[in-house]
Amino acid sequence: MSSKMYGNHRSLVPSGGASGSGPPPPPGAGGASSASAARLADLLDFVRHEFDLISGETSTLKGQRDELDSRIGQQISEVQLMQQHIMDLESRHTAMSQQYEEEIKRLRHMLDSRGPESQGGGGGATAPPHLPTSTSGPPQLAPGGSKAGGPPPAFGAPPGAYRNGYERERGPNSAEGPGGKRPRPDERERDGRYAPPSPGMERDRDGGRPAASSKKEGSAYPYPSRDHEPSPAPNAAAGNNSLANLSELDPEDVPKDLKKEGSDWWAIFNPKVKRQLDVSLVHTLMHESVVCCVRFSPDGKFLATGCNKSAQIYDTKTGAKTCVLSDQPPNHKGDLYIRSVCFSPCGRFLATGAEDRQIRLWNIATKKVKHLFTGHKQEIYSLDFSRDGRIIASGSGDKTVRIWDVDSGQLLHTLYTSPGQEQGPSEAGVTSVSISSDSRLVAAGALDTLVRVWDARTGQPLEKLRGHKDSIYSVSFAPDGRSLISGSLDKTLKMWDLSGTIHALDQNVPDEEKMHNAVCATTFLGHKDYVLSVSCSPDGMWIASGSKDRGVQFWDPRTAQAQLVLQGHKNSVIAIHLSPAGGLLASGSGDFNARVWKYEQIGS
Repeated sequence: MSSKMYGNHRSLVPSGGASGSGPPPPPGAGGASSASAARLADLLDFVRHEFDLISGETSTLKGQRDELDSRIGQQISEVQLMQQHIMDLESRHTAMSQQYEEEIKRLRHMLDSRGPESQGGGGGATAPPHLPTSTSGPPQLAPGGSKAGGPPPAFGAPPGAYRNGYERERGPNSAEGPGGKRPRPDERERDGRYAPPSPGMERDRDGGRPAASSKKEGSAYPYPSRDHEPSPAPNAAAGNNSLANLSELDPEDVPKDLKKEGSDWWAIFNPKVKRQLDVSLVHTLMHESVVCCVRFSPDGKFLATGCNKSAQIYDTKTGAKTCVLSDQPPNHKGDLYIRSVCFSPCGRFLATGAEDRQIRLWNIATKKVKHLFTGHKQEIYSLDFSRDGRIIASGSGDKTVRIWDVDSGQLLHTLYTSPGQEQGPSEAGVTSVSISSDSRLVAAGALDTLVRVWDARTGQPLEKLRGHKDSIYSVSFAPDGRSLISGSLDKTLKMWDLSGTIHALDQNVPDEEKMHNAVCATTFLGHKDYVLSVSCSPDGMWIASGSKDRGVQFWDPRTAQAQLVLQGHKNSVIAIHLSPAGGLLASGSGDFNARVWKYEQIGS
């Protein structure tokens, strides 16, 4: 094309050799035309060359683009294939995980159904908890908790840990004296320290159980023998024995209308009674250590918990932590477990009892200690405010209940479980205290299996209630002030009728006639392990209990029948409390969690 144009262009230029074809060109015109034609030809050649170069580059880029498009398409296909493989693997992994979880769940239920005795790896009866045998402090612990033949952790102690630098147990018989026998009581505590046993804490957070310890014949032992399970009391409610397996039922074997399941909890309802309650989980409150105690404020809007080194207060509506109370220096390295917490009736103060033998009354708004009550010789295990807010009762391992004046901080009464034997062995150490709703009576549970009742105003002893076969770990007055609930290591609860005691007190009869007027009204059977905590609802309609079997049970006090068993904690339920405002239950566990549950009447 360019050649043709060039040729055509050149044909327009007159030939210099032509003659007779017209007038001659003007002077100089021929030279200028030739130069212009040559320059134009050069420009056209340059344009043609540039065009050829651009055409070549365009062809090259087009080829590269086609090659890249091909590679991208291939890579997209490979990615899609990989995605399909990943989805297939995820589907297979999910199916395998579900299969493994179901198998583990089945095996766990089989293991739990065998009971704690079969899980210890040894035959024979399991020895009851006992006092520490160390001569220099709390009981020694094995790396994973209590070993076979050794003492369990101290009351409220963290699982699987030795505390305050005390050495771990060196072997299964390290806690025993020569010949496999336990030391005599007077050899147990030469320095006067005391800690009740703690079957409530198991050896790890994921639900591991300690080995069973063997009962030694001839041991110098401060508690009744438990070579056999306690038999039902004569006054147990009819049909109550049938509930002994309610806490052992496998949720998978229970009809849907008799159970309710959450993501990590379930409730099983008693098929033998009319279902009256519905339950649900509201909050799970994680802690850094074992949760030793839980307590609602009087209006139910807040929950206090006690653990290592601090007490916490949570908003029960949102689950938010609103306050942390700690009286330890920030760099303090030792343990200091808060064993008991209790709100004042006005809700502005919180009392805490701890291992340092002191009771602190905190102003919640300022986070400052208003009063420091001192005088106990051993750890504080339980506190209770009177409903009028005037007194606090405290129970300690020093075998005393002390009653304090809240306003002045003065000690009003010291009530002894073993008068005249304050310096002896700690069989009668106090584990729990409760003040009646009218502030007239104070009750205490102790390690010697007895429940004691005193006149809170005068400190006069009124009752020694016998019936439990093992240590008492929790007592709670019912709202009527005439009924008292106790929970024991013999796996039972008992309800005591104190009407006769109150009548004798009202009639001002001689002191000797004020004793032995209370009776055991009901025995509640159904837990498969130690009962560690009890609580009454504010309307008196329900009793709740927490156990080493990791369950919480709701009981109807009128029939002694269990309404339901609630499972969700991965370790012992150490503490429970039914809100004074109704509708909420709090539980604290060795799994480092506190939980807030909602319960309500069906149809309400």
